[in-house]
Amino acid sequence: MTPGTKLRTLFLQGPSFDGFDGGAGARYQMKREVKSFWYPTWLAQPAAMVEGSKLIDAPAHDQSWDDIAHEFDERDLVILHTSTPSFRQDVQTAELIKARKPSIVIGFVGAKVAVEPDKSLAASSAIDFVAREEYDFTIVEIAEGRPLSEVDGITYRVKDGRAPEGTFIRNKDRAIIEDMDVLPMVSPIYRRDLDLTRYFGGYQRHPYVSFYTGRGCKSRCTFCLWPQTISGHRYRHRTVPKVIEEVKYVLAEMPEIKEIFFDDDTLADAHDFVIELSGELAKLGFGKPGFPVTWGCNAKANVPMKVLTAMKQGGCRVLLVGYESGNQQILHNIKKGLLTKVARQFTKDAHSLGLTIHGTFILGLPGETLETIEETINYAKELDPHTIQVSLAAPYPGTFLYKQAIENNWFDGSDHLLTDGGNQIAQLSYPHLPASVIFDKVEEFYKRFYFRPSKIGSIVWEMLRDWDMLKRRLREGVEFFDFLRRRKVDA
Repeated sequence: MTPGTKLRTLFLQGPSFDGFDGGAGARYQMKREVKSFWYPTWLAQPAAMVEGSKLIDAPAHDQSWDDIAHEFDERDLVILHTSTPSFRQDVQTAELIKARKPSIVIGFVGAKVAVEPDKSLAASSAIDFVAREEYDFTIVEIAEGRPLSEVDGITYRVKDGRAPEGTFIRNKDRAIIEDMDVLPMVSPIYRRDLDLTRYFGGYQRHPYVSFYTGRGCKSRCTFCLWPQTISGHRYRHRTVPKVIEEVKYVLAEMPEIKEIFFDDDTLADAHDFVIELSGELAKLGFGKPGFPVTWGCNAKANVPMKVLTAMKQGGCRVLLVGYESGNQQILHNIKKGLLTKVARQFTKDAHSLGLTIHGTFILGLPGETLETIEETINYAKELDPHTIQVSLAAPYPGTFLYKQAIENNWFDGSDHLLTDGGNQIAQLSYPHLPASVIFDKVEEFYKRFYFRPSKIGSIVWEMLRDWDMLKRRLREGVEFFDFLRRRKVDA
């Protein structure tokens, strides 16, 4: 790599398991109960900043190595997003790339390599560097030809004889981005490089688009990966005019889009910001009868009625809400900062406004027992969100939960979060509650929530009112039962 020479750059979400979901913004990767794909926002952002770059999201587009191998022939730099679950597959991809073009420079990004840089580099000589912290400008500098020794926020492999082979150099940390308005829109990259119809979720209108208005989360949930590794606990957001600029782009250039999802960890926590944003969206027509586009966001289950009302008036349709557990002590254990009585009132308020809720729950968190699992299932039925996702507690490296699991010997003996088929493993096991029991309770949770006459009736009514929804729910039903079948095979 000649210093000062601009590198032809490819951003890659590598080939992986069939149906492997990149997770929210390429953050939490696994196969889910209903096939869904999120936009690879954390790759699209630097791709929007590197002239002449290209973004490939292989899992969402059903692309194998053979489908994309030729793409590396005319490239000098590959930025490959990885995670703890996908790391082994991503290393294999990197080695295939190097075998095809030995001169190419390969960098890994993502929380996995941010918290384990040396371990990640030691896994394969095909990896030239890993990026830590927020890596947008890190990649820009490397793509512009700056020597790796001069780039903040990376750990890199020494290859020029200055140190013994296998030596890794850690450069100083990169400063956090304070002015989020300096980041360009990601939607033009989606439109240029991705098939928008490939991205969908069980609770979103299709086709949809998602992007961030800001980064960071003030909550301290012990299991939550990115605030503890990449984005931090201080919420920084774009100004409302900059967000509206991207919304206008979507409306004008992506007319097929039916819903926008603001993927900030907890957008609705910033009350003044979301109220102002909702007001500007209303001026564009959101929330008006017949306006074809709605929006949604992540929300903590404590948003006041005043804020929810403003959001509804501004065209908000759906909220993704992390309830996690119905047991108050478990919520305290994971530092959720949420009272179940507050969550109950929030849910009543949201439902009274006609807002749709997709609720997420986690089994196997510290303090879990058979009794608390029963409490959470009944809590979910009482709250009655429109749809749910039930996950197993996942101790990602870099999180407080991972540290707890190490210190308390909670790991069940496996060294990864997924089966060889890409399905989630119950990694945490307690003397009073083994991992196998926690694993089985996920299926019971789903069945007891969805196989109720009232829930079946609401889903059937939804299907009867909308031909597209009928086809979609039938497909999802097949996927859901296949998910249950696969879990039995993996158990």
